Order: sequence, then structure tokens, then C-alpha cells
Amino acid sequence: MGVKGLQSFMERCCPEACVTVNLGKMARQHAAKTPQGCSSTGPTLVVDGMACLRHWYSCKDWVCGGQWKEYMDILISWVEAFTSAGIKLVFFFDGVVEEQKRQEWAKRRCRVNRDVSKMFSHIKEYGEQPGRMSCLPSALATFTPYALRSLGQEVFCSVREADYEIASYACQHDSMGILGQDSDFIIYDSVPYLSVAQLRISSLTTVMYDRQKLCRTVGLAVAQLPLLACLLGNDVVSEEHVRDIRNNAMATYRKTSSPPYSGAPQDQTVLAVAQFVSSLCSPEDEQNELVPKSLNASAPLRELLRKGICSYLLPGQKGFELTDTFALPSAFEKHVSPEILRACREKHVGAEGFMVYSVVCAGVTECSNSLEDEEDTELLPQAFVYKHCRQRIYGLLLLLGQDATTVDFPVIKEWFVYPGNPLKEADMVQPVPINLPCSEPSLDLLWFSTEPEVSALRLTAFLSIFDCLDFSDLHGAIEDSLLAALCLVTYIVLQVQSLSQEDVDAYLSQAVSLRLKSNRELKQIELPLFTSRAVQLGCLYVRGLSHLVGANNASGCPLPSAALMPWHSFDGRLFHSKYLLAHSGVEKTELLDSDPSCLAQFLQLKEKLVESCRKRGRILQSRPRAPQKSGVRYRSADSGFPQNVGEDWRGRGATAEGHRQGQGWRDRGEERRLWGRGAHRGRGQNFQQHFPSYEGRPVDMSRPPKQSRGRSYHNRGRYQLAPRWPHPPAP
Repeated sequence: MGVKGLQSFMERCCPEACVTVNLGKMARQHAAKTPQGCSSTGPTLVVDGMACLRHWYSCKDWVCGGQWKEYMDILISWVEAFTSAGIKLVFFFDGVVEEQKRQEWAKRRCRVNRDVSKMFSHIKEYGEQPGRMSCLPSALATFTPYALRSLGQEVFCSVREADYEIASYACQHDSMGILGQDSDFIIYDSVPYLSVAQLRISSLTTVMYDRQKLCRTVGLAVAQLPLLACLLGNDVVSEEHVRDIRNNAMATYRKTSSPPYSGAPQDQTVLAVAQFVSSLCSPEDEQNELVPKSLNASAPLRELLRKGICSYLLPGQKGFELTDTFALPSAFEKHVSPEILRACREKHVGAEGFMVYSVVCAGVTECSNSLEDEEDTELLPQAFVYKHCRQRIYGLLLLLGQDATTVDFPVIKEWFVYPGNPLKEADMVQPVPINLPCSEPSLDLLWFSTEPEVSALRLTAFLSIFDCLDFSDLHGAIEDSLLAALCLVTYIVLQVQSLSQEDVDAYLSQAVSLRLKSNRELKQIELPLFTSRAVQLGCLYVRGLSHLVGANNASGCPLPSAALMPWHSFDGRLFHSKYLLAHSGVEKTELLDSDPSCLAQFLQLKEKLVESCRKRGRILQSRPRAPQKSGVRYRSADSGFPQNVGEDWRGRGATAEGHRQGQGWRDRGEERRLWGRGAHRGRGQNFQQHFPSYEGRPVDMSRPPKQSRGRSYHNRGRYQLAPRWPHPPAP
């Protein structure tokens, strides 16, 4: 978030500190100053990847789940623009949410959820996506580091605040600048801060915010900027904490300033607080005091200010304090070996260990906003659809090889954003063990062994997480990306009872067809109508891909990571078109673009899925929905969709998605309960009693559920309270 109002203040009140620069020229000047340091790799620009996502993703139909192939082309062009100018790029992405910033993170997520709700209202009312992008496609931040790595770029995920690691890396490596969009980079005494929002990629020009010129304007030294930032309010010190100090500074400023400032109120606040900081002491005084003694503040506030100032101090700078931010919670040390801990951190920092580091080394994981309709009565939020999958991932990471009679079950804190979750506290989730056909298997064996038979064990572990051991014979017989897609769709079918044959046809036909589609063909797809249910299903699939990546990492990577990337298996616009076609009742030949090989592949995958589900009592039903906004007919001339598809949804008494009234879990009177909130164990009924089987009968969770090949896992440990939303069926 940075410092509220500081960057806009510079633009309005300190224009001389906002300098337009040419990055190519800047790189040449930087190389001339340090020729030996830049001779091998060229001048380095450190990029805040999270700040760039909204600028990178400029694809047309953003609500559909992502146009991932097109997105890859954008990244390729963006990277080439810099490399052709002789600039090396180093990317950083947020890898953790620090607990001191958790509250602010939660506030932002709740604000985005309100935007998502408005987006779905618009789609259901008008049958089109909103004109302005309000929410990036789900999991964009998860997959972009993998995309950049595949392009040969150096990518890091942070183990603490990403802004800090960016500023520290840039300073220590004498980089030419930081490309981002966060006013905190003005406060850090690091390299020049360059705006990605002002970047013109064709000319490689942007605006540099000069902290030295800012200081001259407001009468401060660079060393005083961290105190200024804290008194204005940032992620560590909230505006509420320092409101009284700010108000007093404003009162003094109005009395002493002549003539009075007549600009924006926030600009006046910056000037007033800067004057106040300057009055506390001169830059030369109290060199050893981070918080000046003359500042009248309570002891708790002074300590908070000290922490806030320390968060801006880089290694080697005066007042810097080395803190151990990588300490492993003691409760987890007995569950994994030191080698696993080191491997988790190395994979995480190298942007190739999604999920494992946060679970093993911190016992916490989070998921940001997804495109989910809070009014949908049938589709569960993705947090619940994939909960059982995550529990098995946690079990594989923390319980594999442990003695069930002596192990103390760890609990993972989940901060998942979904409709109705106020994010006041984490959901407490216990791992679920999985059994592997090996005597005393361990995570070290899966991750580090080079024995040939361990390869099969890794695949078994991966498939077990999704209850898809039936598909082990397909490994090597079909493309890895299709095997992953089949596992994912099968898992979704088993967890989401409202999923129909038509939904499955859309998922599988999309996965099969995508391999033969060029970017040009994908861009030419015209969607006559947007349906909120297809939007949500697309998002659900992409979130599932991220769970495939987490499961693959936990299992020792039996599949190449590339096979799990969305640009190899998903395109939102293509899926949306297949969804509309499938629900309009077209023949399978037409659904597969009249391609015999695609049709054969599709039928093979669907046969395997149907058979696997049948063994578990899950029978797919045909439930065609012809979503259509009132008064709108499909236009076959330009879209390829049949005309007069289905009845008007309003005339059927259903929602815009064809959801018939009274058919959703909410209308059935199922409660939305807490699962594992805090220490409320024992209050209310255990959610296992509300956990339906595939046939609709209650499952006795004290008995080991059946799996496809006769193996069973022992559901060790106790669950806590039932969730707000009903749980998916037990596999």
C-alpha cells in the first residue's frame, strides 16, 4: 500500500521530483559508471512483479478465467523490450503475508469482494462483463512467476515483506532502479524508484520519483523519511494510531504557514507532518534515536513507531536490526527433517515451490480473491471445493512416515477469501494422512531419492491427493497436461454435486481443443453472452490448477511443472464458448470442432472420468442450461452458436444462470457454520455428521472411506466445527 498520499503529493506539489526518464539511456549511463560490475549481465532493473500484474494483463475477456496463451505473448514482448535495450530484469513477488500486516491484507480482500459482487450483478443483468476490470483473473499472481521463469528470467518469491526485499536487493546489487508502483520505494534509501504505471513500453520511458528533491522541498533529510511515512500512516502504523499527532501537526501548520496552503487536504497533511518531523530535531541531532525523544507519544506508540521505522532500514544502514524472520515454529520441527526445511525455503525463494514453504515453515497458507458469486445457490466456494485436497497435501508434507500413535497433529491456519468470510481469524485445518504402498515412506524419500521405483511412488502420492489412482495407467499414454486436467475435473465432479454432464463436456473439450488452437484463433472467438456460472466454473478450474501445482510439489514433482500451467491447459474465452455450446445441446462432433482426433481423445477422457466416478457412487446427470439474458438471442452469423437456444431464463422462474429456485444448498436449509475457528472445539455438532456421501447418505467418518483400489487411509485426528458453507462430499 505504501504511504497514503505521498506519491500524489509529489506529483502535485513537487513536480521537479517527478522526472521523465528514458530507461535505455539510463541503463547506458549506469553501465558507464560501473562498467566492470555490469559487463557480464548488463544493468539490472529490479521489478515488483505484483505491481505489474494489472499492467501486464490486458486481455479482452478478463472475467472468463484468463486468456493465458495471450498473456504469455504479452510477457514475452514486455521482456524482449528490456532485453533488447541491454537491461537485465530481476523479478520479485510476494511470498508471504507478514502477520503485522494481516489486518490490512484482510481489509483489502474484503473491499475486492465487494467489487466482485458488483461484477456478478452486472453479468447477470446485462449478459456482459463490466467495462472496467475490477478483479484480476484468479491465480494470476501464482502462475506469473512460473511464466517468467519459463522465459529464462530471474525470479524470486519473498520470505518477508516483498517491498523490503526488492529495496534491499537493488541496493546491495547496485541496480539501476526499481520498477514498481508503491510509495514505500520513495522512503527506502535505495536506488531510483521508477513508475510502472507511467511506463511506455514502446519508448521505454517512465517517471522517476526523486527522493532527494522531495526532501529538499519539504525540508527533511532522507534519514527522516521513515518517520514521516509512519506519522502519515502505512502498513505497520495505521492512520488511527497517529491521528492525534497528525491533528496537532495540522493545527500548528495552519497557525504558522504563510500564506496558507490551498491545495488538496492530503497535500496539506504531508506538508504539516513534514514540518512537524523537522521541528522534532535537526537531521544531525539524536543520530542514535529512531524515534526522537522530543516526540510526545506513549510507550506503546513509540514502540510501534520504532518497528515501523525499522521496517524501512536496509542492511548496512544506521539503526538496522537483524531479525530472524525465518524461524520455524517449534511445533513443526518434529514433522520434517532439516533437509526438507532447507529444500522448502530454496524452492520458495526460487519461485518453484508453491504452497510447501508456507505450510511446512510457517503453518499458514492464504488465497486471495476469486471470481465467485455470493448469490449462487449451487456452486461452493473454491476454498471448500479444494479443502479435502489441501488436507491431503498437508498430510503428505507433515505426517508422512510419522507414527500415528505418538504424533501430535499439527494444525494449518488457512486465510482463504470467500463470500461470507470476514477474515477476522484463520480457519484451523488439520492434515489428513495418505497411505502409500511402501514400507515406512517418508517425505525425504519422495523428494530426494533417485531410485527408479520412487518415481512411481511420487505419481501414486500425487494421484492419491485427488483420489484418482484409477488414472495411473494413463501416465505416459496421454500428455501430462491432459492427465492433470482429467484428475482435476474428476476431483471437481466428486466434490461438486451440481456439476452436470454438460459442465464436464465443457471442461474436457476445452482441455483437448486448446492444444490445437493458435493465439490468433483464440482471440477470434466471439462470445454472444457471458454467464456468471461459466465465469465461476472457469475460476474454479484455474484455482484447481494451483492445487495441482501444490500437490505436485508436495509429491516430489512426478509431473513436470509446465504440464500444470494454465497456458498449456486452459483458456477462459475458449472454455466459456464450450460451456455455451455444451449447454445448448450441440453434438459432440461440433463441440470438438469436427476434429476426429480431438473427439477420440475427449471420449477417452470422459469414459475414464465417468467410470471412476461411478465406482464412488457419483452418477453424472444431464442438466442442460441455456443461459440467456432477457430479450437476447444468440447470433449464429458471427459467433457460430445456434440461434434461439433455450427459453428466456426469466420466464422459467430461474436466475440468469438457470439455477432453479430451491435447488441450492442454502435453500435446502444447510447451515453455514464455522470450521475450526479459534478454540471453539466442541461447541455445536461435529461437521462430520453433516458430511454427505455421494449417494446422499451420511458418512460415518470414524470408518475409513473406500478408495478406488481397495486402499484406505486412516482418518487420524479430530475435526473441528462445521464450516459456514456445507462441506464437499468425502471421497
